[in-house]
Parts: sequence; C-alpha cells; structure tokens
Amino acid sequence: MKVRLTEYSKDWSRMFKDEVEILKTVFGDLIIKYEHFGSTSVKEMKAKPVIDMMCIVKNIEQVDLLNNQMDSLGYDVAGEWGIAGRRLFRKGGDNRTHHIHFYQFDNPEIDRHLIFRDYLRSHPNEVAKYSSFKEELAQRYDTTSEYSPAKKKFVSEIEHKALRWFSER
Repeated sequence: MKVRLTEYSKDWSRMFKDEVEILKTVFGDLIIKYEHFGSTSVKEMKAKPVIDMMCIVKNIEQVDLLNNQMDSLGYDVAGEWGIAGRRLFRKGGDNRTHHIHFYQFDNPEIDRHLIFRDYLRSHPNEVAKYSSFKEELAQRYDTTSEYSPAKKKFVSEIEHKALRWFSER
C-alpha cells in the first residue's frame, strides 16, 4: 500500500467517535472501553490518515463470534495479525480509514500503546521529531511495507522513553 502521510486533522477525532457508534451496534456491552491511539490521536502529529482504535473487551474469544457481522460492514477480518491475543479489523481497502484493535482487558499491549500515546501528547518536542522523521521516510519509501519497518527502531526508542517517563510519574 502507498504511504499517505498527511498533516494532523481535527476530523480524525470525529472519525474515531463516529466509528465508536458503529462498533456499539455490533458489540454492545462486550466492549468495556474505546481508545483512540496511534499517530492520529496526537495533535500536530503527521500521520498516515488511518484511525487506530483500541477496543478493550471482557473476553477476546467473543470477538471472533462477530467476524461475519464485521465483514458485512466492510471490515477486513485479520485475526491476531502478529500480536498474540489481539483481533485486528481493517476498513477501507487500499484507501484504509481505520484499524480496529481488540484486546482483552488484561492484555499488556494495552498499557504499552496508551503510555506511548500519552507520552507524545505530553511532549510536543518528541511529536515534532517524530513527524520530521516520518516525513524523511515518506520521501525515501513509496510503500508501507518499506516505510513501517524503517521507523521501527525510532519508535522503539520513543517507547523506551515513554515507559521510563510513565514509571517516574
């Protein structure tokens, strides 16, 4: 898929909220909490315009029972997609608009993602550095299959800072 890096948009928050309403019709009270995370959840962050959503659920296996309903609403059902205990749904095909990540309430990936998001929201200088780095990569790489692995080390370094920041609070 082609890299589509764009300036921060206030629409991303609305797109998150609109998708929450759709997901409520499918999952009802199975979802304990909805979180907007990833680059589109951080003001002034340049991002691929794909809304990363986290749905925290009581029982991850119950999510699997609703795959057909998600498929009928236009979501690609991707399963764990490389992260144990996660269920991933993607919407929009080649012009993807949403990634919906489901985790059971006790999955450690939840904290990792939210601490990273909160660290960036609290450190605008890191947002500026990360955005600049993303721009450099977008100039170098045409596809997300090249772009995403190229930013992995940089993201890991920020993640370590975020975890340290969180533990010191």
